[in-house]
Amino acid sequence: MFSRRTATRVAATLGGVALIGAALAGCSASGGSGGSTTISLLAAGNDPASTSFANDLAKAFHKANPSITVKVETRPGGTDGDNLVKTRLSTGDMNDVFLYNSGSLLQALRPDTQLQPLTDEAWAKDLTDDFKKSVSTDKGLYGAPTGTTFDGGIMYNKKVYEKLGLTVPKTWDEFISNSEKIKAAGIAPIIQSYGDTWTSQLFVLGDFANVSAEDANWAKDYTANKADAKYSKDPAFAGFEHTQEVFDKGLTNKDYASLTNVNALKMLATGEGAQYPMITTVISNVLQSNPDQINDIGYFAMPTDPGEPHATVWEPTSAYIPKSTTGDKLTAAKKLVAFINTSEGCDIQNSAGTPAGPFAISTCKIPDDAPALVKDELAYQDAKKTGLALEFLSPIKGPNLEKILIQVGSGISSAKEGAALYDQDVKAQAQQLGIKGW
Repeated sequence: MFSRRTATRVAATLGGVALIGAALAGCSASGGSGGSTTISLLAAGNDPASTSFANDLAKAFHKANPSITVKVETRPGGTDGDNLVKTRLSTGDMNDVFLYNSGSLLQALRPDTQLQPLTDEAWAKDLTDDFKKSVSTDKGLYGAPTGTTFDGGIMYNKKVYEKLGLTVPKTWDEFISNSEKIKAAGIAPIIQSYGDTWTSQLFVLGDFANVSAEDANWAKDYTANKADAKYSKDPAFAGFEHTQEVFDKGLTNKDYASLTNVNALKMLATGEGAQYPMITTVISNVLQSNPDQINDIGYFAMPTDPGEPHATVWEPTSAYIPKSTTGDKLTAAKKLVAFINTSEGCDIQNSAGTPAGPFAISTCKIPDDAPALVKDELAYQDAKKTGLALEFLSPIKGPNLEKILIQVGSGISSAKEGAALYDQDVKAQAQQLGIKGW
C-alpha cells in the first residue's frame, strides 16, 4: 500500500522505537514490587529515527512517573510486522502499548474485540475529526497520534510563483493556466519523476479529499462494490484525466520517465521546476539536499473543478492498548499514551524529525522553524478543508496503480483506458482480500 510504507522509504516518519533495556520475549513485562509498575511498548519499526524517539520518550516519561518503567521492543516493518502484531493480539501476548497504523489496517485488527477503548480519555476531545475517524469504530475510539500528519497535493516553488505574479490556484483550469505561464518562462511547470514509480500516483491519491467532499459515501460504496463508485466514473475519474492532460499539453519535465524523487525535489527547491504533485513527508529530503531553499517550497491542495479544494491527509502512526492489558498495567499504559501528547511529549515529537504536516491533536503545536509548507497545510486544517486519504477509509488498493498511471502519464494509455484497467485491478485485489460483495 502506498501510504506509510512508501512514506518510510522516502523519509523517516515518527512512530518507531528501539529496544530499551532487555529485549522482551514477545509478552508483556511483569510488574515490579514496592508499588512500581513495568509496562512494555511495541514499536512501529526499528529505524534510527525511531530509536532516538523511543529513548527520549522512555526517559522523559519515567522522569515524570518514577514508579513506572517502560521497556520497549522493536519489530520489523511491512508484512512481517503486521503479522507479528496480529499474532500477539490473537494469542493475548501483545505488549501493554503498541504503535501501529491508523485507518483500514487498524480495522483489520478487530479493535472492538482486541483493543481497550480510549474514548473517555481527557485528550480525546483535542483530536482532529479526521484523526478520530481513522482510529474509531461505531463502538469507540482506540488510538492516540504519535507524530504529525502529512498531505498529498501540489508542492510548489514560492519564488517562481512570486516572480511570475501567480496566485495559488483553486480550480483545475487555474492550475493549467499557471502551468502554461510557467512553461512560457522556460521553467518546467509540473515535475513528474517516474524513475521512482510510486510517485506517479499523486494526481489520483492526492485528489481523494476532493472526491469525498463531492460524495461523502464514495469510500464506503467503493468498498462495497457499488456500481457508481468506480475510478472510471466521476468524481474519482478526475485524477486519471488530469494525469493525461498534463502530458498531452506538454506541461511536464522532459526527463519525466527517468527522473527520481530525490532529483525532482532538487529541481523544485532550486526553481528549475515549479510544481510537483507529491506527499509532503518528502520535505525532510529537501532539508538534507537544499536546506537553504526549504522555505521556498509551499503546498496547496489538489485543485478541483468546483474550486473548493480539500487537502488529502495521511494520519500518523498511533498508540494503542490491547484488551490483554489490565489492572495496574492498564492504568500505567493509559498514562504513557496520554504523555505522548502532553507538552513534554510534543517537544520530543518535534525534536525527532522534520515536521511534514500539522499535528492531529491541538495540544501539540508545530515549531516556529517548521518548513513553510507545513504552515500552508495547517491553513487547510484550520479551515476544515481536509479529508482522509482513501487508504484510511478502505482496505482496497490495486497493486498496479503506479504502473497504470505511468502509462497514462506517458501517453501510452488514455485516461479512460487506465481507469478501466485500474477498476479491474481493484476487483482482483478485493477478491484476494476476501471482501464481501466482490
